[in-house]
Amino acid sequence: MPDGACSLFLAAGGDLHQSGGMPGAGQCGLAMSDASALIQAIMGTQCPDAASAARLLDAALELEADPLDYCAASLGMGETEVMQKAAAWAGLPFAQSIPAAFERQMAPDRLEAMASTKLVSLSSADGRWVYTAPRFLDVLRLRQQSFHSACQPILVPRAALLDYLARSCSLALVQSARQGLTRKWPFATAQLALTATARYGFIALLFLLLALVLAAPYLAQGWLLPLAVGVLIGPSLIRLAALRTPLRRQRRPRRPLDAELPVYSVLIPLRDEAAMVPQLFAAMRRLDYPAERLDIKFVVETRSPGTVAAVERGLGEFQFSMVRVINAKPYTKPKALNYALPLCRGEFVVVFDAEDIPDPDQLWKAALRFRQAPEIVCLQARLAIANGQANWLAALFAGEYAGLFGVLLPALANWRLPMPLGGTSNHFRISALREIGGWDAYNVTEDADIAMRLARLRLGVDTLDSRTREAAPTRLGPWMGQRTRWMKGWMQTFIVHNLHPRTLVREMGWRATIGFEVLVLGMITAPILFLGFLGAMAVEALRGLPPWTEWIGWSALYGGFLALGLGSALAVTILGLQRANRADLIWGQLLLPVYWTLMGLATIRAAVELARQPFHWFKSPHSPYELPAEPGPVRSARGKQPFREKPAE
Repeated sequence: MPDGACSLFLAAGGDLHQSGGMPGAGQCGLAMSDASALIQAIMGTQCPDAASAARLLDAALELEADPLDYCAASLGMGETEVMQKAAAWAGLPFAQSIPAAFERQMAPDRLEAMASTKLVSLSSADGRWVYTAPRFLDVLRLRQQSFHSACQPILVPRAALLDYLARSCSLALVQSARQGLTRKWPFATAQLALTATARYGFIALLFLLLALVLAAPYLAQGWLLPLAVGVLIGPSLIRLAALRTPLRRQRRPRRPLDAELPVYSVLIPLRDEAAMVPQLFAAMRRLDYPAERLDIKFVVETRSPGTVAAVERGLGEFQFSMVRVINAKPYTKPKALNYALPLCRGEFVVVFDAEDIPDPDQLWKAALRFRQAPEIVCLQARLAIANGQANWLAALFAGEYAGLFGVLLPALANWRLPMPLGGTSNHFRISALREIGGWDAYNVTEDADIAMRLARLRLGVDTLDSRTREAAPTRLGPWMGQRTRWMKGWMQTFIVHNLHPRTLVREMGWRATIGFEVLVLGMITAPILFLGFLGAMAVEALRGLPPWTEWIGWSALYGGFLALGLGSALAVTILGLQRANRADLIWGQLLLPVYWTLMGLATIRAAVELARQPFHWFKSPHSPYELPAEPGPVRSARGKQPFREKPAE
C-alpha cells in the first residue's frame, strides 16, 4: 500500500459511523455475515452460530446501542476484552493503553470534542502510529482494508484513548477549568471580583449593618427600625410562606425503556477519599440505568495517590473510568469538575460526592423530567442524612437538610425564585452547563454560585423527587470547617453578584433579585445576629436589668423577632422531618439555639477566612457507613437480564 494510506485512513476516520446501531443490509458494502462473525469472535461459546449472533445484534439494535458497548456493558465483558477480541478478528494489533512516550502537550480548539474523538495519529523517530477506539461498524470497515505495516492502526479501549487525550491536553484542560467562566462572565467571577478592596469592604459593611441593628434599641430608633425589620424579618417570612406552600403532587413516573434513555454522565470528584471508593463503586452499581448508557467518571486529583490507586483497583467495567486532575491551584471541587466536563459524553450530567448513595431510580427520573420539561436545565435531587441518629450534631444536621430540601427548595422552585443548590446530586443539561461556562473554580460554594447564574439567565431549575443519602459530620471540628467554607462561599457569591447591581436587576428581574438579596443576606446575617442578641441579653443581665429595660417596646420587638426566627426555622425543620419520615429526630431539634450559636461562630470564622484565605477549600473528612435495609428489589445498573441463547425449537 502506498505511503499515503495513513492519510486516506485518517480522512475516513473523521467520518467513521458514530450512531449506536448497525447499518441496513448492504450499507457501505458491509455484509451481515461479517457482523455475525465479529459478534461470534467476541462472544465465543455464548454465540456459537450465526443465528445466536443475529439475535444479539437484534437485542443491541432494539436498545439503539452499539454492539461493542452492548457486549462490554450488558453481558459482563469489560471493554478491554471486547476490543482485544475485535482487533484479533480484524487482524489488527491491540494495545491496552497508548504509551506515555507519545505524550505531547496539545491545545485543541474545542475541548468538548475530546469525548467523541476516536483516533489519534502520533509521530516518533521510528515512524507514524495510529491509535483508534472504533465502534462496531468501524471495525467491520477496518477488516476490509489493508494497511502498510508502517501505518497499521492499533486498536485501544475508548477509556484508554480518552485517558491519553486528557494527559496530553492537561494544561489546556486546567487552563479552561480556571479561566473558562471568566471568559463568559468577566464582570462576575470570584477570581476577578474578590479583590482585597471588595472583600474588606464587604466585611466592614456587614459588621456595620449588624452593629446598627443591634444598637437600634439604644440610639436613632426612628430610622434604624426599618433597617432592623428588613434584616431580621425577611428570611423568617420566606420560611413561613414555604410552610404554607404544599408540595406539588407528582404521579409516580413510569420507568422508560432502556432504548429511550440517553447517555448519562456522572462526575464524582475525589481527593483523599480512598476509604470511600468501595462504597462509591457499590452505590454506582446499584443505579437502575443501562450500563452501556452510563459514563461514570471518578475525578481524582493526582496529589491524592492513595485515592488514585483505590479507584484503579475498581476499574474494569464498561461504565467506569477515571480522570486524573493534575496538581494545579486552586485546589477546589469546581476546578476538578470543570477539568472533567469536556470529557463527558452524556446528554445530561450529575455530580455526586464521596459519601453519596443515590436512590437507584435517580438518573432515569431525571432523564424523564428533562425530556418532559425542555425549559428545565437543572434538577436538584433531595439530600437526606442517613446517620441522623448518631448524635445530637448529626440529628440537627439531618433536621436542617430535611427542612431545606423537603420544604424550602420546593417552595422556591414553585415561586420561580433563585434556588440555592446543594453541593451534590445536581443534574444538568450538559449543553447548557457548557454554555454558561461551567462552575466558578474559585468559589468555595460553587453550587450556590451556579444557581444564581442560572437565575440571572432565567433558566429553569426545579427539584427532583428522588433521594441521595449521605452522612453528616458527627464531630464538631469537621462540622465547623465545613460550615465555615459554606458561609464563606455565600459571602463570595453575594459579593460577586452585587458588584454590578444594575446588571443583576436587568438579568434577574426585580422579584428574583429581591429574593436573592433577602435569602443570601439572611443566611449570612441571621447566625451572627443571634449571637449578638445573646450577647446583648448577657450584658443587660450583668447590669442587673432585664434586657433593654430602657426600651420596653424594643425589647418586646426584638424578642419577637428572635422567636419568629427560631420558631419559623424549627417549624420548617419539623415539617421537613415529617415529610422525610424521620419523626424520630424531632425531639433533638430542641437544641436548635445551640446549633444557631455554632453557625454564628462559623460565620465569623468565614469572614476572617474571606479576608485572609478567600479561596482556601476545607476538605471534609468522610468515613464509610451502612444503610438500613429497605424493602423491595434493587435493580442493577445493567437494567436487564444478560443475553442468553434461546433453546432450539
